[in-house]
Amino acid sequence: MSARREFLLSAAGATVLLTVGGCAAFGGDDNAPQSATAITKIFGDGMRFVAVAVEYRREISAAALNKSQYSVAGRTVEQVYVAQSANGAPAERGRFVVLALNPYDDGALLTVKKGRPANRPAGQKGPGKAGDKSDSAPTLKAAAAEIKIGNRTVQTASVMNEVFDRFTQRQYIDAATGKTVHYNLFVPENMEAGKRYPLVLFMHDAGVTGTVVKAPLYQGNGAIAWASPDFQAHHPCFVIAPAFDEIIVDDSSTASPYLDATIHLIRHLQTELPIDGNRLYTTGQSGGGMMSIVMNIKYPDFFAASYLVACQWDPALLTRNMKNVKWWITVSQDDAKAYPGEIAITEKLASFGAKIARADHWNAQWSPAEFQAAFEQIAVQNANVNFIAFAKGTVFKTAAESNAGGASGHTSTWKYAYNITPILDWIFQQSKVAP
Repeated sequence: MSARREFLLSAAGATVLLTVGGCAAFGGDDNAPQSATAITKIFGDGMRFVAVAVEYRREISAAALNKSQYSVAGRTVEQVYVAQSANGAPAERGRFVVLALNPYDDGALLTVKKGRPANRPAGQKGPGKAGDKSDSAPTLKAAAAEIKIGNRTVQTASVMNEVFDRFTQRQYIDAATGKTVHYNLFVPENMEAGKRYPLVLFMHDAGVTGTVVKAPLYQGNGAIAWASPDFQAHHPCFVIAPAFDEIIVDDSSTASPYLDATIHLIRHLQTELPIDGNRLYTTGQSGGGMMSIVMNIKYPDFFAASYLVACQWDPALLTRNMKNVKWWITVSQDDAKAYPGEIAITEKLASFGAKIARADHWNAQWSPAEFQAAFEQIAVQNANVNFIAFAKGTVFKTAAESNAGGASGHTSTWKYAYNITPILDWIFQQSKVAP
């Protein structure tokens, strides 16, 4: 699959204002545009408006397409091409004209994070206490653009997001805890009769806590990465992403009853879906990663592997029966809590007999080939706990980010952690039974 197709497949839409005029390439006015679709892609830092697809009544020849006629107000058009579908690759002929936009233009980011809660006690550090209700989930702003070709105007009639929209929203009422777990569920396509499939549990950080069920999907790509077409082509699996309406863990290493409720949810899903109980995986960033750790403490034989991103826990709470856990830990040296916190955790696990592989020199800006080479240096050690840290300063793309202070090094880690394909592949190589 080409990079361009990947770019368009993870898509969603929003309202777009389109201005179009007649052009010889379209066969005159009788081949006027029928509709326009705004397309977004979910990146590590949220959802971005990345393309517009215009559908015409009849096919258009790529050879006759005058790309210079297209412009988008306030945006950079990187490519204009003909396609056979709104999310398709460039083609010789097709009924769609796709305008690929620079995803890092000003205004391209659609995810809007909420600020510090107005009722937060003065001097309080961290998100709050486990069990505290919160409404900090980010929202989405509408995508709006004006595309000029002539003097006609077409309003967007549809939206597209092949991954985001494949998640369904459900709820589970846990009788044991009294908690209602609202969650997003992704089901793999074309499942074979009699076959069971892995499941990934992604848990969001405290900044997504609230009642917006879809927020864990568009905050970043911690859930979406596992459901992407490329990953599913090699590792078809279920993905669940709960939306918690209260703080699930806190810096005092306390967890809410949602811990047990989420485990009970997975057990319930195993009764209704063809889930492979030997290949259950948990992951999360910050508070979600902390919840993954404490789940491993309380249920040490439940998950086959865990991917822990920018998180920590009190190492004194780890138990000796965790020496065989299969973990991949990703932190940044710019994270004042998670970096030393995870070092302490690995030291504790090593004292129990766990084999630890460690690298402190990774660069968050590496190319896929560079990540692959660095991964192989870790994987060859055949450790059950792998610890990598992004070198100081590498999680920042701009000086503004590096000078932001506070939790910038912490939150910036999330942008990159789920883009490292060999780590995701390593998680899926793990099973509770020998292959």
